[in-house]
Amino acid sequence: MFCSECGFQNGEAVNFCAKCGTMMHAEEPGASTTMSFSVEEIAAAEPTAGPVLVIRAGGGRAGEHLPLQAPKETIGRSPEADLFLDDVTVSREHAVIERTADGFYLRDLGSLNGTYVNRSRVTRQRLADGDEVQVGKFKLTFLES
Repeated sequence: MFCSECGFQNGEAVNFCAKCGTMMHAEEPGASTTMSFSVEEIAAAEPTAGPVLVIRAGGGRAGEHLPLQAPKETIGRSPEADLFLDDVTVSREHAVIERTADGFYLRDLGSLNGTYVNRSRVTRQRLADGDEVQVGKFKLTFLES
Protein backbone atom coordinates (compact mmCIF):
# COMPACT_ATOMS: atom_id res chain seq x y z
CA MET A 1 0.00 0.00 0.00
CA PHE A 2 1.47 3.36 -1.06
CA CYS A 3 1.23 6.43 1.20
CA SER A 4 -0.91 9.17 -0.32
CA GLU A 5 1.35 11.86 1.15
CA CYS A 6 4.91 10.68 0.48
CA GLY A 7 4.47 7.75 -1.92
CA PHE A 8 6.37 5.32 0.34
CA GLN A 9 5.39 1.67 -0.16
CA ASN A 10 4.16 0.24 3.14
CA GLY A 11 2.92 -3.24 4.04
CA GLU A 12 -0.72 -4.10 3.37
CA ALA A 13 -1.90 -4.18 7.01
CA VAL A 14 -0.44 -0.89 8.31
CA ASN A 15 -2.41 1.92 9.90
CA PHE A 16 0.29 4.62 9.56
CA CYS A 17 3.02 5.25 6.98
CA ALA A 18 6.41 4.03 8.22
CA LYS A 19 8.18 6.98 6.54
CA CYS A 20 6.02 10.06 7.27
CA GLY A 21 3.40 8.87 9.80
CA THR A 22 0.34 9.66 7.67
CA MET A 23 -2.74 7.62 8.60
CA MET A 24 -3.27 4.88 6.03
CA HIS A 25 -6.74 3.84 4.95
CA ALA A 26 -7.51 0.64 3.12
CA GLU A 27 -9.39 1.76 0.03
CA GLU A 28 -12.23 -0.05 -1.59
CA PRO A 29 -11.52 -1.02 -5.20
CA GLY A 30 -12.43 1.82 -7.53
CA ALA A 31 -12.80 4.35 -4.68
CA SER A 32 -9.79 6.43 -5.76
CA THR A 33 -9.16 8.32 -8.97
CA THR A 34 -5.38 8.53 -8.46
CA MET A 35 -2.90 5.72 -8.82
CA SER A 36 0.61 5.02 -7.56
CA PHE A 37 3.21 3.16 -9.59
CA SER A 38 6.56 1.64 -8.73
CA VAL A 39 9.55 2.66 -10.85
CA GLU A 40 9.49 -0.80 -12.46
CA GLU A 41 5.79 -0.47 -13.38
CA ILE A 42 6.38 2.97 -14.88
CA ALA A 43 9.34 1.77 -16.93
CA ALA A 44 7.39 -1.25 -18.21
CA ALA A 45 4.24 0.75 -19.05
CA GLU A 46 5.65 2.52 -22.07
CA PRO A 47 8.93 1.83 -23.84
CA THR A 48 11.27 4.79 -23.75
CA ALA A 49 14.26 5.74 -25.82
CA GLY A 50 16.37 7.72 -23.39
CA PRO A 51 15.73 9.74 -20.27
CA VAL A 52 12.17 10.77 -19.40
CA LEU A 53 10.06 12.33 -16.68
CA VAL A 54 6.92 10.30 -16.00
CA ILE A 55 3.98 12.09 -14.41
CA ARG A 56 2.82 10.05 -11.40
CA ALA A 57 0.19 12.47 -10.11
CA GLY A 58 -1.26 15.88 -10.92
CA GLY A 59 -3.38 17.49 -13.55
CA GLY A 60 -5.08 14.27 -14.65
CA ARG A 61 -1.95 13.34 -16.62
CA ALA A 62 -0.72 10.32 -14.60
CA GLY A 63 1.40 7.95 -16.70
CA GLU A 64 2.33 10.54 -19.34
CA HIS A 65 5.98 10.35 -20.45
CA LEU A 66 7.93 13.56 -21.08
CA PRO A 67 11.13 12.72 -23.01
CA LEU A 68 14.25 14.76 -22.20
CA GLN A 69 15.87 15.29 -25.59
CA ALA A 70 17.37 18.80 -25.58
CA PRO A 71 20.43 20.02 -23.63
CA LYS A 72 18.03 22.21 -21.60
CA GLU A 73 14.34 21.51 -20.97
CA THR A 74 12.30 24.23 -19.29
CA ILE A 75 9.46 23.34 -16.92
CA GLY A 76 6.64 25.76 -16.23
CA ARG A 77 3.11 27.04 -16.67
CA SER A 78 4.08 29.14 -19.67
CA PRO A 79 2.84 27.60 -22.95
CA GLU A 80 6.37 28.17 -24.30
CA ALA A 81 7.86 25.80 -21.67
CA ASP A 82 9.29 22.56 -23.02
CA LEU A 83 7.46 20.66 -20.26
CA PHE A 84 4.17 22.53 -19.92
CA LEU A 85 2.44 21.90 -16.57
CA ASP A 86 -0.85 23.79 -16.55
CA ASP A 87 -1.67 24.56 -12.91
CA VAL A 88 -1.49 27.68 -10.72
CA THR A 89 0.86 25.86 -8.29
CA VAL A 90 3.50 25.88 -11.06
CA SER A 91 5.35 29.13 -11.84
CA ARG A 92 5.48 30.33 -15.45
CA GLU A 93 9.24 29.68 -15.48
CA HIS A 94 9.51 27.14 -12.65
CA ALA A 95 12.60 25.01 -13.29
CA VAL A 96 14.98 23.69 -15.91
CA ILE A 97 16.58 20.29 -16.49
CA GLU A 98 20.11 20.57 -17.86
CA ARG A 99 22.02 17.74 -19.51
CA THR A 100 25.73 17.85 -18.62
CA ALA A 101 28.65 15.49 -19.15
CA ASP A 102 28.07 13.94 -15.70
CA GLY A 103 24.28 13.62 -15.82
CA PHE A 104 21.04 15.56 -15.57
CA TYR A 105 20.58 18.47 -13.18
CA LEU A 106 17.29 19.99 -12.05
CA ARG A 107 17.55 23.71 -11.24
CA ASP A 108 14.82 25.84 -9.67
CA LEU A 109 14.33 29.20 -11.41
CA GLY A 110 13.18 31.14 -8.33
CA SER A 111 9.71 29.59 -8.30
CA LEU A 112 7.22 30.63 -5.65
CA ASN A 113 6.32 27.08 -4.47
CA GLY A 114 9.78 25.58 -4.89
CA THR A 115 11.11 22.50 -6.63
CA TYR A 116 11.58 19.23 -4.75
CA VAL A 117 13.62 16.07 -5.31
CA ASN A 118 12.70 13.14 -3.08
CA ARG A 119 10.67 15.48 -0.83
CA SER A 120 13.58 17.89 -0.20
CA ARG A 121 13.47 21.43 -1.56
CA VAL A 122 16.36 22.05 -3.95
CA THR A 123 17.89 24.91 -5.88
CA ARG A 124 20.08 22.60 -8.01
CA GLN A 125 20.22 18.82 -7.77
CA ARG A 126 21.75 16.04 -9.86
CA LEU A 127 19.00 13.57 -10.78
CA ALA A 128 19.41 9.83 -10.30
CA ASP A 129 17.31 7.09 -11.87
CA GLY A 130 14.05 6.76 -9.94
CA ASP A 131 14.16 10.18 -8.24
CA GLU A 132 10.80 11.75 -7.43
CA VAL A 133 10.53 15.33 -8.68
CA GLN A 134 7.76 17.62 -7.46
CA VAL A 135 6.83 20.79 -9.30
CA GLY A 136 3.73 22.42 -7.84
CA LYS A 137 1.11 19.71 -7.42
CA PHE A 138 2.75 17.51 -10.08
CA LYS A 139 4.76 14.50 -8.93
CA LEU A 140 7.07 13.06 -11.55
CA THR A 141 9.60 10.25 -11.66
CA PHE A 142 12.93 10.66 -13.46
CA LEU A 143 14.00 7.59 -15.47
CA GLU A 144 17.40 7.52 -17.18
CA SER A 145 16.96 4.45 -19.38
